[in-house]
Amino acid sequence: MQAKIEKIGPLSALAINNIQEVAGNGTEFLSFREKLSLANISHPEKIVEWKGARIAIKAALDCISLPYPGFFKDEHGKSQPMDGFGHVSLTHTRGVAAAIFHKDMPVGIDMDFVREKIVRLGPKFLDDSEIKFLGTDPLLHTIAWSAKESIYKCQGKKGISLKENILLFPFKLEDKIIKAKVYQSDFSDHFYQVKVEHEKDMVLTYTIW
Repeated sequence: MQAKIEKIGPLSALAINNIQEVAGNGTEFLSFREKLSLANISHPEKIVEWKGARIAIKAALDCISLPYPGFFKDEHGKSQPMDGFGHVSLTHTRGVAAAIFHKDMPVGIDMDFVREKIVRLGPKFLDDSEIKFLGTDPLLHTIAWSAKESIYKCQGKKGISLKENILLFPFKLEDKIIKAKVYQSDFSDHFYQVKVEHEKDMVLTYTIW
């Protein structure tokens, strides 16, 4: 998927970058706490993934003229701005990193490569009704997985099952927006919309409002 910075609205933007292309970029914008976190990462691949995601969120914030406040993970593992204002979600996979920010609304973003084996894994994360309309198409299954991951990140709490608590309404390959709900949980019947983009062998999904 091509690198891009996209302004979604006055209060929201997303950015996608090639991790290797930005690996040498400076990190002077990071908060002191983030620089400590980065210093404690020893694996070279994890370092560039971590940097790539932060550089993506910095680009998204620049796009809507907001300062970079620094981010930390809360008790549920969800990234939060250190100044307490706004909502962020980060993702990376095989050389690509992406981030989305919204000043007022919770967000979730995910990227995945299409894999043939995901069809076999379907029963682990899909409801029977979802398996029925998805058929055996690996791309549709990857979109479903990614959409559920974006919703999981958006709701921001541990203990939510992709299979038992997130239900996707029927969709087709040409659909650009998927509707879904979180149910049978503390967030029962909380409805979501997920934007879908796919290019070659990669899928990008993110929550919209």
